[in-house]
Amino acid sequence: MRVLLIEDDKKISDYLAQGLKESGYIVDLCLDGEEGFDYLSTYTYDLVVLDLMLPKMDGFTLITKIRHLDAKIPILILSAKRSVADRIKGLQLGGDDYLTKPFSFGELLARVQALLRRSTAHAMPTQNSIQLGDISMDLIARKVSREGEIIELQKKEFLLLEYFMRHPGCVLTKTQILEGVWDSQFDPQTNVVDVLVFRLRNKIDKNFEKKTISTLRGVGYIFESN
Repeated sequence: MRVLLIEDDKKISDYLAQGLKESGYIVDLCLDGEEGFDYLSTYTYDLVVLDLMLPKMDGFTLITKIRHLDAKIPILILSAKRSVADRIKGLQLGGDDYLTKPFSFGELLARVQALLRRSTAHAMPTQNSIQLGDISMDLIARKVSREGEIIELQKKEFLLLEYFMRHPGCVLTKTQILEGVWDSQFDPQTNVVDVLVFRLRNKIDKNFEKKTISTLRGVGYIFESN
């Protein structure tokens, strides 16, 4: 699941982004409202977490623009504003939940999970699961099966498979995979992508006749469903 975090306090934003990533989410971070709206206009997200007191475009304005762009995406508001009037305004403009600073990460994570459960409960099945050939991914329960056989994947293996299955038939470079799964800048000396692909292959392809992950030497990888 992909989350857009829009928070201008660098200390808070880094802390929240790290916590969400460790909880299995792919996180993009923006430090002002205009950048956040640009990301939302370009990429697809499952949830938005935003502060109200943002530079360049305040949170209230941003919520209004988000709702014109996407009426259904869950929005969790973060704010130091404690007044009832501010909470009401944020929710009336289109926010789905409101968390007042300071808060614990555990509470934020619980609210994120609740909003995602609520949104996917009303979504089409294809929005909370991916089916390609004989491989099925349940993005909420975080379960994978192939030919009906349950395949146990670690967190990064699951994210890598999800990334592959969202880009079937596309040649994916190591840079793209690093940015899509780790949200990291490319380091030509690292072999973490090769290691993770090797581990995923051993689980998703090893015991099956049809192989889904191919290596294009010197270029990257390609996932093809059967």
